[in-house]
Amino acid sequence: MRISNDEEFKAALNELDVYQQRRVAAAFVESVLPLCSDVRVNAAVTAVKHPGVTDVELATAYQGANSARIESFTQCGKETDWLAQAGHFVAKAAQCCVKPVEPGDNLAWDAAMAARMARACESVAEGSGTRNNETEKQYRILYEHLNR
Repeated sequence: MRISNDEEFKAALNELDVYQQRRVAAAFVESVLPLCSDVRVNAAVTAVKHPGVTDVELATAYQGANSARIESFTQCGKETDWLAQAGHFVAKAAQCCVKPVEPGDNLAWDAAMAARMARACESVAEGSGTRNNETEKQYRILYEHLNR
C-alpha cells in the first residue's frame, strides 16, 4: 500500500512494534542528519540500528541526544539562527529514537515531526520558503520499510 497522507502514515506507524518504530525513526533522522554535526546525535542513530542494542545502551544514547537537544536550543539565541534551530530539531528527532517508551508513545511519529521541523527551519534559513518535501520522503521511507 502506498502512503499518501499523514492519516495513513500515522496508522501504519502505529502498527509497528517498538523495535520497528525505532528503526524507522532512525531512518527519518538520517534523512536530516546533515543539519546537525553533534556526534551524540549520530551516536543515537547508530545505537538504534545495532540489532543487539541493550536498554543500557539506549539509555546512554538518550542522555547524549537529550544533552545535544538542550545545548542546541540554548545556542539558538534571541536572534534566531534557523540552521542552528534545524540542528536542534534533528537532535530532538534522534532523542525520539532512543527514548524510553511510555504507553501510547509512537517514537517514529515523534521523530518524523521533529525531522519535518528541522527541514522547515533549513528552508527558512535558505530563504527558499517552507515547502516541506520531507513529508513525501518519510512516506517513501516507511513504504520501503514495510515492503522489505
